[in-house]
This record gives sequence, structure tokens and C-alpha cells, in this order.
Amino acid sequence: MTMQADRDAPTEPSGASADRAALDRAVARLRALQHPDGWWKGELETNVTMEAEDLLMREFLGIRGERETEWTARWIRSRQRPDGSWATFHGGPPDLSTTVEAYLALRLAGDLAEAPHLLRAREVIRALGGLERSRVFTRIWLALVGLWPWDRLPAVPVEQILLPDRFPLSVYDFACWARQTIVPIAVLVALRPQVPVAFTIDELYAAHPAASGRSAPSVAGSAAYEPSRRERTRALFGTGLGRALRSFDQHHPHRLRRRALRRAEAWIIERQEADGSWGGIQPPWVYSLMALHALGRPVDDPVIRLGLEGWQRFTVEQPGPDGPVRRLEACQSPVWDTALALVALGDAGLTGEDPMVARAVDWIAREEIGARGDWAVRRPDLAAGGWAFEFDNDLYPDVDDTAEVVLGLHRVGAGGTPGAERGIAWVLGMQCRDGGWAAFDAENTSTLPLALPFCDFGAVTDPPSADVTAHVVEMLALTGRGHTEAALAGRDWLLREQEADGSWFGRWGANHVYGTGAVLPALIAVGVRRYEQPIRRAVAWLEEAQNADGGWGEDLRSYRDESQRGRGTSTASQTAWALLALLAAGEAGSSAVGRGIRWLVEHQRDDGGWDEPEYTGTGFPGDFYINYHLYRLVFPVSALARYLRSAS
Repeated sequence: MTMQADRDAPTEPSGASADRAALDRAVARLRALQHPDGWWKGELETNVTMEAEDLLMREFLGIRGERETEWTARWIRSRQRPDGSWATFHGGPPDLSTTVEAYLALRLAGDLAEAPHLLRAREVIRALGGLERSRVFTRIWLALVGLWPWDRLPAVPVEQILLPDRFPLSVYDFACWARQTIVPIAVLVALRPQVPVAFTIDELYAAHPAASGRSAPSVAGSAAYEPSRRERTRALFGTGLGRALRSFDQHHPHRLRRRALRRAEAWIIERQEADGSWGGIQPPWVYSLMALHALGRPVDDPVIRLGLEGWQRFTVEQPGPDGPVRRLEACQSPVWDTALALVALGDAGLTGEDPMVARAVDWIAREEIGARGDWAVRRPDLAAGGWAFEFDNDLYPDVDDTAEVVLGLHRVGAGGTPGAERGIAWVLGMQCRDGGWAAFDAENTSTLPLALPFCDFGAVTDPPSADVTAHVVEMLALTGRGHTEAALAGRDWLLREQEADGSWFGRWGANHVYGTGAVLPALIAVGVRRYEQPIRRAVAWLEEAQNADGGWGEDLRSYRDESQRGRGTSTASQTAWALLALLAAGEAGSSAVGRGIRWLVEHQRDDGGWDEPEYTGTGFPGDFYINYHLYRLVFPVSALARYLRSAS
């Protein structure tokens, strides 16, 4: 009798005690990181353009002080690589525009052009094509401080703000982050303000006399990019469109320009958040402050003062090996981080009875958005609801955060609240016609903005993506809506979007490991069988992508080079994403899962966390990347917890 009972009892896998101990340490670490108010927020690390542009903005506004200049310059210097360059992500290739902006900021801080570190940077800049090849946004910064002629920039007619909402190339054809940035930039381009600095950077031109007769140094990772035929066609169309905009800009009616500037000023002010930000993100924030100043508002104007006060909260100051340093977060992610923490804690078996979970549930419930924002242009009859990414961003809730918040609440037994139901209703109303979901807007898929000459950096539209759609589909299944028309349309969209190799593209995380890690749990939750071909193909891709050490990693170069898909140094977050997908597919007993779990356990720090200098978050594919400092903790908690539950 006893022997039979022992045989029938659930058994944990070999090494389960070590796995459970790792999970307990990670949960304890998460508990220690919670703010007393109930939220979590890991640092959001990007690249030195944040700090460079902060100094340039302060120079333009006339408020650059000695302390912040010295501390910020020290940080920028500390991020320079041995070859003289700066990159957009850890271990990435040299980036021309990032290096130009870092060089400019250090010159502003008083570093001499002949200093060894700037000589190295100068050689990299020339090797990559010089100032002439830098992106438009970089050259706008140069123009603001008198180092680039305004008439050598693409036209950005401010009259665009007067176009009807649904007219082609209205500001609502752009993604929310792009429209908030383009409107103040259009003001600056129209007014052409300059605050000249006391130095030149002519030495950064590739054609500068000092560079003649010298061969360009070899720069690792800087191979020339060969555009496709489609891209060349679009560039040709964009050239014609750019010429038309330039002609309009040169012959605009002055009365119309004045009217557009007044409307743009009002539009910008209407979108300032309670914390002083614009959208809670750096680009529209700094450009809006400068545009309002260029329109005649002094720095002690209430709108500008509130913006600058809010900006201080995005500042990180800490000791450094050569003295204190100062850096800036491009954004802050408390709602997103707290939602992911709730999902992880729910996976680990915690509920609202735990005080830590209860505080988080209470805080996140208060963050629900009840205001209507720009999303209502495409969905005028949809009631407000949902959650944003940041502390204060009432005008731009997003589908991804809302889905994860609802998932988190349900994981800890706190779902079904009126707020969660409003959030679900809002998400359902944001579904696109093709069945997918985008992040911030519905039907934001116009191809016209992509052709504009000044749109040479970052994604400027917001089409549906696999990761966002997957999170919504999983949320609908978890809340009992898995067989609704909306969920099935989302399922079908995901199946259509599977790549030929079996993976899915990751829009907001790096990259195919992230996309596949999001989609497989969603498809299983909504009823796709584990033995069906889309699931088996994805499992095979993940198994093939596993590193020899047992972990998974994907370098951000995969956004431009398909051969890099699923390839990269193993990281805690990406290993966890792959494990979540394989566990959902029924692979708990597989060698791949066992080796992945071993990697997590063996690489855990004594404090319960994991090291992860690699960037695994994505702002703009191919251009702007993020290291979410909490990813390395919340996702491994979910993976370890689900593994222990599945394997037993």
C-alpha cells in the first residue's frame, strides 16, 4: 500500500531542491526590490545620446550648469570603447550618430579636440562617413547650436498639424511616439533658432582637409549596408516627396505658417502630462521644451518649469571610479515592471493574501487610465480604459501593458475587478482589422511616413506585432474569452505571421526568442494543440537556437541580419523566454528544458538575481535598444516556477 502510494505521488525532477532554492532566492530578491508604495521599477538603460542631448538641451535653454556638465561628461567618457566609438547597445557595432553626439557633448563640456579619446572618436566618425552621413535628428541638434545649416535639413512643414485627422500624412498617420516628437521638431525647423557654441567640429567631416591622403581606419562591425530594391524604390519616392515639401516650405503663406505655429504650440501644451513629461519618454520631452522656448516662452514659464522639474526624476546619479557620474533614463517602466512581477509571483504561487502582492495590486489598480487620448482619433466611440507604461502617461495607454496588467491580476487571484474589465474592453476595441494588435494605436499602418526624408531613425508607425498580439490572446484565454471572435482572429493572425524558420519576430524585445517566447504560450492557451505543426516548428527552432552552455541569447544585430536570429551570448531573460515557450509546448521533460534550467540555476547570483549587461529590450528595431534591469529577474522567476509545476 505504501509502496503503491509512493509510486503514484508526484515526483520532482532530479535537482529539484536546487531549482526550488533558486526560485525562493529570486522571489526573495523581488520582494526586497519592491517600493513601499507597491510598485517595482528597474532602471531602463539605453545609450549616451540621452546624456549628450540633455547637455545640448540645457545649452539651448541657457541652464547648463557646471556640476551636471562635469558629472554627465564623466559618464559619457566611461562608455567609450577602446576603438574610440560609442554604440547603441552593449557589445554592439560602432554607431556613427551616437559617436557624433557623444563627441559634441564632450566638446561642450570642455574636452579638447586634440585629446586622445576625441582623436580616436574622430577617426571612427570619419571612417563611418563623417557628419555628412549622420542621421537627420543628429543634424538637427547640430543646427540648434550653430554647427549645421538649417537649409541643409529635410523640410518638416509645421503646417502638417493643420491637416484633418484622417488626411494622408496628418500627424495621426505617425505612431504616438513619433507624432509627439515631429510636432515640436517642425516648430524648431520652422523657426530655425540657434544658440551658437564657441567651437567648430569641421574636423568630423569625412571630406575635411585633415583627412585627405589618409586611409580610413577599419571599424569592426561597420560593413556597408546594401538596400533592397523595395527600399531603393521607396527612397526614390521619398526624394520626390522631400522636394515637394521643400518647395512648400520655401513658398508657404506666412499667415498659414503663423496659424500652424499657434496650433502646434497649443497641441504640445495639451499633451503635457501631470509629471511635466510628454508621453513619459525622452524624445518628445526635450524637443517640446525647446520648441516652447523657441516660441518665446522663458525657462520660468509654468509649462517649461514643470517639464524641467519632471526631467530631474529621470536622472540617475551615483559614484564612479573617477568621480560621481550622472546619466538619464529615456523612460521609466513602473507599470510594466509591476505587471510582470505580478505574473511572476503568481507563477510562483503567491496570491493577494501576501502583503507584497496586495500592495502591488492596490497600486496598479490606482494607475488605471480614465482619460481619452490620441488613440480615440481612430476609435472615437471606444470608452477609456487600460494602463500605460509609466507613472504619468494618461494620454497614451498601451495595449501591451494593459494585457500584462490583466494577466498579472488574474495570476495572483485579483482579476475580474471593474478596472480589469474596462481594460479588457478597451483592448478589444483596439484590435486592428487584420486581427492583430499594435501597441498604442489601431490601424496605424500608413506607408507614407516611412518615405519622408526626415524619418531616417526609428520606427515611425505602429502596426500590429506578434508579441503584443500574443500577450492579448493569452490574456483573453486566461479570462475565459479564448473562444471569442476576437481571440480566434488574433490566433489566426499569429499563425499567419510565423516565420519560415518557425520563429516569430519580436517587436518590443530581442528578438525572435522574445517573439517566440510570447507566441507559443498564447497559442497553447487559446487551444492550438501541442502536436500541431506551428508548435513543433517553433520548438525545433528554439532547440536549434540553444547555446552549447544550455542558455539562449540573441544579439540585437538580428534586426538587420537574419543570419543572427537566435544567436548570441546566453542571458537570463532570453533563456527564460525560451523556457516559457518550451514549457507551454509540453517540453518540460526535454533535454533542452533541463539544460536551460541548469543554466539559470548555475548563473544565479547569491542575492537571487542574475547579471545581464546585454540589452534585450527594443525601442526601435535596428536603431534604439534598451536594457530593462528587471527583466533578468521577473522572467527567470516565471520560468523556474512553471518548470517546477510542470515537471512535478
